[in-house]
Amino acid sequence: MAHNLLNRIDQRTRLAGHNRLALLLFRLGGRQLFGVNVFKVQEVLRQPPLFQLPGLPAQFAGAADVRGRSVPVLDLGMAIGHPERGAPGEDGATQYLVVTEFNRSVQGFLVSDVERIVNIAVEDIHPPPDLGAESTYLTAVTRFQGELIQVLDVESVLSDITQARMDAVLAPEMSLPADAPPMQVLVADDSRVARQQIRSVLDQLGVGVTLLSDGRQALDHLLQVHASGEDPTERYAMIISDIEMPAMDGYTLTTEIRRHPALSGLYVLLHTSLSGVFNNAMVERVGANAFVAKYSPHELAEHVLTRLRQVAQRA
Repeated sequence: MAHNLLNRIDQRTRLAGHNRLALLLFRLGGRQLFGVNVFKVQEVLRQPPLFQLPGLPAQFAGAADVRGRSVPVLDLGMAIGHPERGAPGEDGATQYLVVTEFNRSVQGFLVSDVERIVNIAVEDIHPPPDLGAESTYLTAVTRFQGELIQVLDVESVLSDITQARMDAVLAPEMSLPADAPPMQVLVADDSRVARQQIRSVLDQLGVGVTLLSDGRQALDHLLQVHASGEDPTERYAMIISDIEMPAMDGYTLTTEIRRHPALSGLYVLLHTSLSGVFNNAMVERVGANAFVAKYSPHELAEHVLTRLRQVAQRA
């Protein structure tokens, strides 16, 4: 098992080294192609028999027995309101189960058809169009062989349906010293849910936060801070970065930070939903300072506080 995990990590970092993102492409009825980060995917199965669990929201089709595990199964077309989703027995109806692991849990998604796995250069992956609504489930858009691919933020889909709490209350002892100087944290994450979760933690810690949606934005911002004459390591006590992002992923962002003399001293915490394919040994390999899997507000707060207390002691 450990060997397999390291192989998957090595594949991921090799892709990152070439600034590429691996996507599993699928359809939800109709011709529109959707994508999800392949490193969240454990396996793809023909739709197995489903059994009902009481209390699940209507968007859940039930649960499946997958290799001895009871896996909740979300009808993804219904969940995102896809208009071409087929009814059972009709063309476009669900035929496949995509089993994923992220945010420390296993989740199944029903889709109508699975196409292939593709590697896309991140410069060809773009933010979704600004539709003036925070509820969009797109995290990026790209093209493959002329077809538009909509990359889904499955974390946001699940969060909205299950109404996951964003405002977990931290324990009173999770606080900075009263005489700690004001501090800022830079956050790079393409998931609006993750950004809201991280902001909730940092707000409770009394820390200022700059939120950006991908590594390219974060790097450009840091370089602009440097170009203005300010030391980025003085402005930001730490960087909290997702790994899987469009435009520039967290591995590449960390590498670019370490390469630049004015940025190399920044403290980088990788914060990723890919908890099943990461370990502490990889932190050193990619040049980060620490890693925490999504999403535990208290564990994230502990990592942030450890760093901020170090900064406060040196002030």
